[in-house]
Amino acid sequence: MKKYGFFTATLVLLALATLLGYGIGSRGAELSGSTAMASGDSASSERKVLYWKAPMDADFRRDKPGKSPMGMDLVPVYANENENGESSDVRINPAVVNNLGVRTAEVKQGSLSNRLEAVGYVTYDEDTITSINTRADGWVEKLAVKTVGSAVEPGEMLYELFSPKLETAQREYQTALTSGSQSLISASRQRMRSLGFTTEQIEQTRRGQKVSDRVSRRSPTAGVVVELNIREGAYVQPATQVMKLADLSKVWVQVEMDEGSAALIEKGQTAIAKFEAFPDRQWEGTVDYIYPTVDEKTRTVKVRVRFENPDRKLQPNMYSHVTIKTAPQKNAVFIPQMALIRTGQSQRVVVSRGDGRFDVCPVEAGTSSGDRVEILAGLRAGQHVVTSAQFMLDSEANVDAAALRLGTDKPGCAAEPASTEASMSTMSMANPGTATPETAEKMPSAMPGNDMPDMDMGGAMQPEQDKAAQP
Repeated sequence: MKKYGFFTATLVLLALATLLGYGIGSRGAELSGSTAMASGDSASSERKVLYWKAPMDADFRRDKPGKSPMGMDLVPVYANENENGESSDVRINPAVVNNLGVRTAEVKQGSLSNRLEAVGYVTYDEDTITSINTRADGWVEKLAVKTVGSAVEPGEMLYELFSPKLETAQREYQTALTSGSQSLISASRQRMRSLGFTTEQIEQTRRGQKVSDRVSRRSPTAGVVVELNIREGAYVQPATQVMKLADLSKVWVQVEMDEGSAALIEKGQTAIAKFEAFPDRQWEGTVDYIYPTVDEKTRTVKVRVRFENPDRKLQPNMYSHVTIKTAPQKNAVFIPQMALIRTGQSQRVVVSRGDGRFDVCPVEAGTSSGDRVEILAGLRAGQHVVTSAQFMLDSEANVDAAALRLGTDKPGCAAEPASTEASMSTMSMANPGTATPETAEKMPSAMPGNDMPDMDMGGAMQPEQDKAAQP
């Protein structure tokens, strides 16, 4: 009986211990889960994911992680501001800046050598073009030069003309010589010159050379035939242009310069030309003339550069790369050309503020020199501008919001371009009574179509405005 009672008591104690242990374990798990949930809720409230987007295409968005059309992992877009409470147009997690291909360059100040580069093409030096015309009517009996492009030397025969008028002039000169009258000799000699006889041909007639009704015409200069308008047997008159000759010992290169750089070019400046046909050689010439008009289609100014061509290697219509050296600008602020974003309405750059923060800053660009461009307003020396992936960052930023935070109101921007006040004034007129300092920051979110304000890429880009204020 005692054994039975002891056994029963033991079973009761074991049951109570089991129940007590289960209760304690359940309570601990509940407390642990509550703590983890609270921690998760806190983290979630700090880093709320708005959506997921493709790193290379801001328009490709999903509500959950996945792959972009290019096979890249989608990155989250968050809804919080930076740690310092300062807003910036775009934020990127510093750990992924290099992965996105973001590169920067320092804004420099100093002497900017204006090296203007452009393209051009070779043309004949029009000062050397000679028009060959006959001064008496007749027929071309023999044509010595039969193709365009043929080279001729001074004194070389071009064609032979049958003309009774020329024969008459020779006979009159010989008759005057026989008469001994100086006035007749002078008059007949002058008539032969006016009909195109050379000094040598007149002298041969004076020495008694047999008169002929076929007279040869010879080249007055060295050159090439650039135009040929007759054939053998053709009837010609004094108004007929027989051919044109051009000397290739000097050539022109017609250069098309951007109208914004035309003010820097002056007559007499040195120009260096390279040609694809001669990659290991360059020619040095001088600016000969700046044309006074701007092409209405290309918006360029034509500049004429003269080059010596003694070996006649440069030929018309050859393509060339021309560099014109102009006077350097001192104490200029400049950046790499690739950092400047040009649109139809504005010029801007993306400024890096460090720690993955970027601001889109409007600037006023000046002249370009090779791969550099002068900045007249909007930046200061020592800042860093984005030279790679800047278009992706610019597309993520809210440009309208950036326009309202120009100048000193925006930490990344140094100075306000001259056109800023006008643009802000325009926006104030479009929204009367709303462009006050207190409401300026709220205007972008209230504008139609402006649903995506300043973005940040925390593994991606995240908005810098307070989402709690939005409905």
